[in-house]
Amino acid sequence: MATKQIQLTGAGGQGLVLAGIILAEAAMRDGKNVAVAQSYGPEARLGASKSDVIISTEKIAYPQVIKPDILLCLSQDAFDKYSPAVDSQALIVVDSTHVNVQGRNTVVQLPLSRAAVEQVGNKLVTNMVALGALNALAHLVSWENLQKAVALRTPPKYRDQNLYALEVGQRLAQENQTKEV
Repeated sequence: MATKQIQLTGAGGQGLVLAGIILAEAAMRDGKNVAVAQSYGPEARLGASKSDVIISTEKIAYPQVIKPDILLCLSQDAFDKYSPAVDSQALIVVDSTHVNVQGRNTVVQLPLSRAAVEQVGNKLVTNMVALGALNALAHLVSWENLQKAVALRTPPKYRDQNLYALEVGQRLAQENQTKEV
Protein backbone atom coordinates (compact mmCIF):
# COMPACT_ATOMS: atom_id res chain seq x y z
CA MET A 1 0.00 0.00 0.00
CA ALA A 2 1.42 3.35 -0.97
CA THR A 3 -1.53 5.64 -0.21
CA LYS A 4 -5.18 4.88 0.52
CA GLN A 5 -7.84 7.59 0.58
CA ILE A 6 -10.83 6.53 2.68
CA GLN A 7 -14.20 8.24 3.18
CA LEU A 8 -16.49 7.10 5.99
CA THR A 9 -19.93 8.61 5.33
CA GLY A 10 -23.39 8.53 6.83
CA ALA A 11 -25.62 10.57 9.09
CA GLY A 12 -24.57 12.62 12.08
CA GLY A 13 -24.65 10.59 15.27
CA GLN A 14 -23.52 7.34 13.61
CA GLY A 15 -20.02 7.61 15.09
CA LEU A 16 -18.12 8.08 11.84
CA VAL A 17 -15.82 10.74 13.26
CA LEU A 18 -14.82 8.33 16.04
CA ALA A 19 -14.36 5.53 13.49
CA GLY A 20 -12.05 7.77 11.45
CA ILE A 21 -10.01 8.69 14.52
CA ILE A 22 -9.72 5.02 15.52
CA LEU A 23 -8.62 4.02 12.01
CA ALA A 24 -6.03 6.81 11.99
CA GLU A 25 -4.78 5.79 15.45
CA ALA A 26 -4.33 2.18 14.32
CA ALA A 27 -2.50 3.29 11.16
CA MET A 28 -0.13 5.45 13.22
CA ARG A 29 0.54 2.49 15.51
CA ASP A 30 1.40 0.54 12.35
CA GLY A 31 4.01 3.21 11.56
CA LYS A 32 2.11 4.80 8.67
CA ASN A 33 1.55 8.46 7.88
CA VAL A 34 -2.01 9.64 8.45
CA ALA A 35 -4.24 12.63 7.76
CA VAL A 36 -7.78 12.89 9.15
CA ALA A 37 -10.53 15.43 8.49
CA GLN A 38 -14.20 15.48 9.42
CA SER A 39 -17.20 17.41 8.19
CA TYR A 40 -20.83 17.65 9.26
CA GLY A 41 -23.96 18.85 7.55
CA PRO A 42 -25.85 21.85 8.94
CA GLU A 43 -27.74 19.62 11.37
CA ALA A 44 -25.52 17.99 13.99
CA ARG A 45 -27.68 14.86 14.35
CA LEU A 46 -28.92 13.01 11.29
CA GLY A 47 -27.43 15.58 8.88
CA ALA A 48 -24.62 14.48 6.59
CA SER A 49 -21.44 13.36 8.31
CA LYS A 50 -18.12 12.42 6.75
CA SER A 51 -14.72 11.42 8.01
CA ASP A 52 -11.81 11.42 5.56
CA VAL A 53 -8.75 9.34 6.39
CA ILE A 54 -5.59 9.13 4.31
CA ILE A 55 -3.16 6.34 5.18
CA SER A 56 0.21 6.22 3.48
CA THR A 57 3.66 4.71 3.67
CA GLU A 58 4.89 7.95 2.04
CA LYS A 59 4.58 11.62 2.98
CA ILE A 60 1.06 12.96 2.53
CA ALA A 61 1.16 16.02 0.29
CA TYR A 62 -2.48 17.11 0.66
CA PRO A 63 -4.54 16.25 3.76
CA GLN A 64 -7.96 15.99 2.05
CA VAL A 65 -9.40 13.02 0.20
CA ILE A 66 -9.55 13.91 -3.50
CA LYS A 67 -10.76 10.62 -5.02
CA PRO A 68 -11.60 7.88 -2.51
CA ASP A 69 -10.05 4.44 -2.94
CA ILE A 70 -12.50 3.23 -0.29
CA LEU A 71 -15.97 4.56 0.47
CA LEU A 72 -18.15 3.45 3.38
CA CYS A 73 -21.82 4.55 3.32
CA LEU A 74 -24.08 3.99 6.31
CA SER A 75 -27.02 5.99 4.93
CA GLN A 76 -28.83 6.37 1.62
CA ASP A 77 -28.16 10.12 1.54
CA ALA A 78 -24.43 9.48 1.95
CA PHE A 79 -24.42 6.90 -0.85
CA ASP A 80 -26.37 9.21 -3.18
CA LYS A 81 -24.05 12.13 -2.42
CA TYR A 82 -20.61 10.49 -2.38
CA SER A 83 -20.70 7.39 -4.60
CA PRO A 84 -20.87 9.28 -7.93
CA ALA A 85 -17.38 10.70 -7.23
CA VAL A 86 -15.77 7.25 -6.95
CA ASP A 87 -14.33 5.40 -9.90
CA SER A 88 -14.93 1.76 -10.76
CA GLN A 89 -11.71 0.56 -9.06
CA ALA A 90 -12.77 1.89 -5.64
CA LEU A 91 -14.04 -0.38 -2.89
CA ILE A 92 -17.53 0.74 -1.89
CA VAL A 93 -19.04 -0.80 1.24
CA VAL A 94 -22.62 -0.01 2.23
CA ASP A 95 -24.94 -0.87 5.08
CA SER A 96 -27.48 -2.95 3.16
CA THR A 97 -29.95 -2.42 6.01
CA HIS A 98 -30.34 1.24 4.97
CA VAL A 99 -28.78 1.68 1.53
CA ASN A 100 -30.29 0.65 -1.81
CA VAL A 101 -27.60 0.48 -4.52
CA GLN A 102 -29.67 -0.17 -7.64
CA GLY A 103 -27.57 0.09 -10.76
CA ARG A 104 -24.17 -0.47 -9.14
CA ASN A 105 -22.64 -3.96 -9.27
CA THR A 106 -19.29 -3.18 -7.68
CA VAL A 107 -20.62 -2.51 -4.20
CA VAL A 108 -20.08 -4.73 -1.17
CA GLN A 109 -23.42 -4.84 0.65
CA LEU A 110 -23.31 -5.90 4.29
CA PRO A 111 -26.11 -5.69 6.89
CA LEU A 112 -23.94 -3.64 9.26
CA SER A 113 -26.59 -2.03 11.48
CA ARG A 114 -28.67 -5.21 11.55
CA ALA A 115 -25.59 -7.13 12.75
CA ALA A 116 -24.97 -4.45 15.40
CA VAL A 117 -28.52 -4.88 16.73
CA GLU A 118 -28.91 -8.66 16.36
CA GLN A 119 -25.40 -9.81 17.32
CA VAL A 120 -24.13 -7.08 19.65
CA GLY A 121 -27.46 -5.80 20.95
CA ASN A 122 -26.82 -2.10 20.27
CA LYS A 123 -27.25 -0.14 17.02
CA LEU A 124 -24.87 2.51 18.36
CA VAL A 125 -21.92 0.20 17.62
CA THR A 126 -22.70 0.05 13.89
CA ASN A 127 -19.61 2.22 13.36
CA MET A 128 -17.40 -0.44 14.98
CA VAL A 129 -19.06 -3.26 13.04
CA ALA A 130 -18.42 -1.22 9.87
CA LEU A 131 -14.80 -0.57 10.84
CA GLY A 132 -14.15 -4.26 11.48
CA ALA A 133 -15.72 -5.19 8.13
CA LEU A 134 -13.91 -2.46 6.21
CA ASN A 135 -10.55 -3.48 7.61
CA ALA A 136 -11.20 -7.16 6.87
CA LEU A 137 -12.01 -6.27 3.25
CA ALA A 138 -9.28 -3.69 2.61
CA HIS A 139 -6.47 -4.74 5.02
CA LEU A 140 -5.79 -1.13 5.99
CA VAL A 141 -4.22 -1.69 9.40
CA SER A 142 -3.13 -4.59 11.58
CA TRP A 143 -5.92 -6.25 13.53
CA GLU A 144 -3.93 -5.95 16.77
CA ASN A 145 -3.48 -2.19 16.41
CA LEU A 146 -7.10 -1.70 15.39
CA GLN A 147 -8.16 -3.42 18.61
CA LYS A 148 -5.70 -1.30 20.62
CA ALA A 149 -7.06 1.88 19.04
CA VAL A 150 -10.66 0.88 19.86
CA ALA A 151 -9.66 0.10 23.44
CA LEU A 152 -7.86 3.44 23.74
CA ARG A 153 -10.55 5.60 22.12
CA THR A 154 -13.77 4.19 23.61
CA PRO A 155 -15.03 4.70 27.18
CA PRO A 156 -14.16 1.82 29.55
CA LYS A 157 -17.87 1.18 30.15
CA TYR A 158 -18.38 0.33 26.44
CA ARG A 159 -14.93 -1.02 25.56
CA ASP A 160 -15.82 -4.73 25.51
CA GLN A 161 -18.97 -4.09 23.50
CA ASN A 162 -17.04 -2.06 20.92
CA LEU A 163 -14.30 -4.68 20.65
CA TYR A 164 -16.94 -7.36 20.14
CA ALA A 165 -18.65 -5.22 17.48
CA LEU A 166 -15.31 -4.96 15.67
CA GLU A 167 -15.08 -8.77 15.61
CA VAL A 168 -18.68 -9.07 14.38
CA GLY A 169 -17.81 -6.78 11.46
CA GLN A 170 -14.69 -8.75 10.66
CA ARG A 171 -16.67 -12.02 10.58
CA LEU A 172 -19.42 -10.44 8.49
CA ALA A 173 -16.88 -9.39 5.83
CA GLN A 174 -15.12 -12.76 5.90
CA GLU A 175 -18.44 -14.60 5.44
CA ASN A 176 -19.28 -12.30 2.53
CA GLN A 177 -15.92 -13.01 0.86
CA THR A 178 -16.44 -16.75 1.30
CA LYS A 179 -19.85 -16.51 -0.42
CA GLU A 180 -18.33 -14.67 -3.40
CA VAL A 181 -15.66 -17.32 -4.06
